Amino acid sequence: MRHMRQRYGQHFLVNERVIEQIIQAARRLQTKQLVEIGPGKGALTFALIRAGFSHFKAAEIDPEMISFLKQHLPPQAGVNILEGDFSLLPPETLLPEDTLFVGNLPYAAAADILDKTLSFPYFSAAVFMFQKEQANRIQAQPGGEFYGPLSILSQARAKISLLCQVGKGSFNPPPKVESAVLVFEKLSQPAVEKDAWPFFKKVVQSSFLHRRKTIYNALLLCGFDKEKIVRALEQAGVGLQTRPEKISLLQFKQISQTLSAK
Repeated sequence: MRHMRQRYGQHFLVNERVIEQIIQAARRLQTKQLVEIGPGKGALTFALIRAGFSHFKAAEIDPEMISFLKQHLPPQAGVNILEGDFSLLPPETLLPEDTLFVGNLPYAAAADILDKTLSFPYFSAAVFMFQKEQANRIQAQPGGEFYGPLSILSQARAKISLLCQVGKGSFNPPPKVESAVLVFEKLSQPAVEKDAWPFFKKVVQSSFLHRRKTIYNALLLCGFDKEKIVRALEQAGVGLQTRPEKISLLQFKQISQTLSAK
């Protein structure tokens, strides 16, 4: 096991205290279906099994790790290994029932994986580890240094809370940055209705596409109608010279609704 190659840049979690905190959160949020993303050598996988979880799914991209897990996971635990990139797996790979996701997400793919899990029709909750800066972006509030599309599009779909901070020494090999574990819980009422989501997402992403531009100029540059922009900003209580990073989720919702109206 010592000689396994770091083919996908994995940093394996070895801090038992952090693992236990994740397990406790998973117990609290337990649903019909559990999916672990990126089990690696299985530190969290084995802990889940010891905690009584069984017949869950584990999505792993690295063939070497897949081989290791197949050899070492106890057959009676009934863990179903999903081979390949989780962000590319078709939704029908998972059962149509309430789902809890857990995992230490790879930095490069974390935003895509988070978006996919939050978009899953049966998403119930998630316990995910991120690099600290990415966790800051997800939790950021209007006016904050890290506030942007990731903040808005995540908070529009889930209640987000910090479970714990994770130091570099909690991994083998140690990464260059700190990490954090966040808990996501499905909102009882989504901030944006399903039918309105694609346009809302487009408005949010367009608003931040041209950094340092005002919200008015950013939307104008992305092809939105000039008169509609003025009306949308006015109805949302947003000045023409306001920068996108100062605008709240609810204000973006109002802007999107007005821009989409005929």
